[in-house]
Amino acid sequence: MNCKPGWRFFAFALLACGLPLRAQAPPKHVMTFDDLMAMQRVAEPQISPDGRFVAYSVGTADMDANRIARNIWVVATSPGSQPRQLTQTGHDTRPQWSPDGKKIAFLSSRDGTPQIYVMPAQGGNAAKLTSLSTGADNEKWSPDGKSLAFTSSVFPDCPDDACNRSRDDAAEKSKVKARIYDHLLYRHWTHWSDGKRSHLFLVPAAGGAPRDLIPGADYDVPPDERGDPNDFAFSPDGKELCFTAVTDRPEAISTNGDLFLVPAAGGEPKRITDNPGFEGHPAYSPDGRFIAYHSQKTPGYESDRWRLMLFDRANGTHTELAESLDRNVDEIVWSADSKRIYFTAADEIEQPVYEIAIDGGAPVQILKDSSNESVSISADGASLAFLRSSLAAPAEVFTARADGGAAQQISRHNAARLAAIEMNSPETFWYEGAGGARIQGILIRPPRFDPTRKYPLLLLIHGGPQSSWTDSWGYRWDEELFAAPGYVAVMINPRGSTGYGQKFTDEITDDWGGRAYEDLMKGVDYVTAKYSFIDANRMAAAGGSYGGYMVDWMATHTGRFKALISHAGVYDKFGMYGATEELWFEEHDMRGTPWTNVESYQKWSPSLYAAALEKYKTPTLVFCGEQDYRVPYTQSLSFFTALQRQNVPSKLVVFPDEGHWILKPQNSQLWYRTFFAWLDLYLK
Repeated sequence: MNCKPGWRFFAFALLACGLPLRAQAPPKHVMTFDDLMAMQRVAEPQISPDGRFVAYSVGTADMDANRIARNIWVVATSPGSQPRQLTQTGHDTRPQWSPDGKKIAFLSSRDGTPQIYVMPAQGGNAAKLTSLSTGADNEKWSPDGKSLAFTSSVFPDCPDDACNRSRDDAAEKSKVKARIYDHLLYRHWTHWSDGKRSHLFLVPAAGGAPRDLIPGADYDVPPDERGDPNDFAFSPDGKELCFTAVTDRPEAISTNGDLFLVPAAGGEPKRITDNPGFEGHPAYSPDGRFIAYHSQKTPGYESDRWRLMLFDRANGTHTELAESLDRNVDEIVWSADSKRIYFTAADEIEQPVYEIAIDGGAPVQILKDSSNESVSISADGASLAFLRSSLAAPAEVFTARADGGAAQQISRHNAARLAAIEMNSPETFWYEGAGGARIQGILIRPPRFDPTRKYPLLLLIHGGPQSSWTDSWGYRWDEELFAAPGYVAVMINPRGSTGYGQKFTDEITDDWGGRAYEDLMKGVDYVTAKYSFIDANRMAAAGGSYGGYMVDWMATHTGRFKALISHAGVYDKFGMYGATEELWFEEHDMRGTPWTNVESYQKWSPSLYAAALEKYKTPTLVFCGEQDYRVPYTQSLSFFTALQRQNVPSKLVVFPDEGHWILKPQNSQLWYRTFFAWLDLYLK
């Protein structure tokens, strides 16, 4: 047979000659908003005690219901295993293995109010464990599996659930909806204070009435201001719990959270720390000798470095570990033999997992060059489970040996979707910023990139300001999606960013529009000079929160951009101080109050430059949420008013049902659509 090229029936000839016939893969498409919403949101992995399985939650955008539906899944840690879905209600989160590995507790709002449910580990009917009118959250098994601790927001002086229910019903029925306060903090993020406090409860695993472990307490566990589910833990014998609480008053100016011990049988909580900064994430060593936790030394500063501390339960001493590590220690996990601690800490744009011996030595990165979070460990200490994501891939479940070796991906909920999308991997660059400081940036080229073409630049500015752009996936601001319409997306970590040492972070203090602004502008200079495919005549800048502030600042300090987009930006520093809730933030970053340091509030307020000089000229899009109490939406209204009164092309988009972030799928769709339409109008 003629097997030469040119044979008429080419495909048949290949087969006949013993050559494989490869099916052509369908062409990839440019990422769209629908692709972003179709991505499964993998979260909350928990490895089983025997290390054979990982339970986790998966969120799916329900556009019709305008919400994220979440269910519980499980996957074996053996290679090639297929995940199984355990729940179907779309209202289930936070799976927690029982100590014997036979059951999984989880939270569900399937009946309205979030409650604790327990189901067999292999799946099946779930039994409802709690039925409190105030709901349940943050559930954790006791080490013996006989009870679960959880939190619920209750009226401190109510002795039982009937009292809480009665008060809530009366408030709901009342025609008067007035809120009355005589103290700060009276609202936070997206909710107003209603007199309740999040208390720590214990409920028998076999069922029964929950018991309040801190009855009458006028504080929250975990702290409402800065806490999370890692802020309480059981001792290995189950006889006590350690938790974080903020007891300073007023809470609006204090970052002082302390650790307390409370007997599981009931009793008065005992404070075990007196540091003026914040202590959190207590974790008992398996042998019961120590409590590891992270701590900040500087009072009133929420971005001081998180240090790894060790509390000796026998002699009451506190010792700092990893003193040489100039990074923020976050999640804390003990080895099974109580000799080592694993933790995460952001390092530049990645978040490695570290290991450190408690008897001394420097920490070592065991999972490096990647962004990892939500670490858990098997009971025998042999295996870790965690989430890993990147700018080009949403989070999936991974496992590794306890030494970091043999890391493998065991869930692939988004593999098929990603395979159909054309994306360019991010690339990093370094340059000299203000004062010669080394600044890191990230650049993403648009899909179907042609090096001979010129592309518009989209500069993205992160919030915080003590935060950073990282090599991790996002849904609120997805960098790959920003590049998809044909933009070169550039993200820069200027002065104030985390992951580069405490000094670098501190240099934003009382300098909001100073070196950070210069770092960003020098970054624009660098990329336009280095990358010939960037069109320096077609550039836009967009940012949220502090990034929104920087956009407002740029509006009166540069004319380089063809368009600006400000989301929840700080515009008037005086008005911001009076209406925001966490006053410690403003008082630290401005070095005082508006009446003790009026010069700083004047110097760094974009509103005063606009009012005095009428310099706004760049077309600007403004986003905000009415339920944003961190940067109240009136800041955006004031900015938009100034733009309109100076006849600057501008648009205001207000979301009545959103806070600082736009979270509901349909709202997010409108946000992205309006965002891209604005850029297209001025850059294309």
